[in-house]
Amino acid sequence: MPTSKPLILHTESSRGLGGQELRILTEVRWLLDAGWGALVAGQPGSHLVTEAGAAGLPVVEIAMRGATDLRALLALRRLMRRRQVALVHTHSSVDSWLAGLAARSLGRRVVRGRHVSIPIPRRRALVYRIADRVLTTGEAIRQIVIAAGVPAARVISVPAGIDTRRFHPGVSGKTVRDELGLTGPVVGLVANIRGSKGHNDFLEAARRVLAAMPDTRFLIVGAGVGFDEVSRRVREMGLAAAVIMTGFRRDVPEVMAALDVLALPSTRSEATSQVIPQAFAVGTPAVGTAVGGIPEIIQDGVTGRLVAPGDPAALAGAILALLRDPAAARAMAEAGRRLVLERLTVDAMMATTTRVYADLLGRAP
Repeated sequence: MPTSKPLILHTESSRGLGGQELRILTEVRWLLDAGWGALVAGQPGSHLVTEAGAAGLPVVEIAMRGATDLRALLALRRLMRRRQVALVHTHSSVDSWLAGLAARSLGRRVVRGRHVSIPIPRRRALVYRIADRVLTTGEAIRQIVIAAGVPAARVISVPAGIDTRRFHPGVSGKTVRDELGLTGPVVGLVANIRGSKGHNDFLEAARRVLAAMPDTRFLIVGAGVGFDEVSRRVREMGLAAAVIMTGFRRDVPEVMAALDVLALPSTRSEATSQVIPQAFAVGTPAVGTAVGGIPEIIQDGVTGRLVAPGDPAALAGAILALLRDPAAARAMAEAGRRLVLERLTVDAMMATTTRVYADLLGRAP
């Protein structure tokens, strides 16, 4: 589609590939389809750059070695001038400093994304004040940014949106079940493997569930810095026969449909999760912890089961309750699906996002 609207530059200094990076790809694809100009700037060889290139999205590589990397700042500044970037949307700390200052030096508008629920010390909040607007992935994170001293009028909650063309009740999990030899109940944790996602609590809960329902199997789907450590713990806990670590997978809709329960036992930081609405959208019930934006999606007993973080016994109890009462589990998943369709689609996310862009650029969205 020919570009008829301003060019938006998304920057990301992270080298990983999790929900944050996948959201950038989704947003850029949507912008291009809607007639906006869009471009990704990421670290050379990063997963984001690789995925953007494979998807045919416009992408450039800029090494960003730290928040004081003058060479990177100048490279971003040249890119913005050459490509006539109208607005910069930054996502992590390093690129927010570099791209934010480069944009400001050229009189360009700046939007900062905040994807995690870690508190922000006021002394470190200056990078958020560089931005004209801060878009958070949920209301809980919005309040964290405001508490750091950013004016409330400049902070807007925009939860992650789900592509309901990919995630819907018609998706079948049979191919995944057949591939992995799954015949009984299946519980899954789909997330980047790092400390804050609660993989250790998931394994301890798995041991408790197996004591009550020995035929249950557990999927750990994803890659990340903690993959080897979690693999080691699976072996040490004697769970190798019941826990399958799949690594990164692209068939996430089919994975979600293969599960009887999705668990997200985050311990310290969580945005308004993408994986829980993905599960809801295909009809899979979910258990989550009361961390970050998860309580904005899971209302305990209504759209899923909500437990305290760091409590494997409570997590196991909630999983067992859903497995033992499939009718109640389906009703919660259906309530969650209605929530997704009402508020958590990609179109809803991007309608709000582009209204922010248009407001800052002084034009109609």
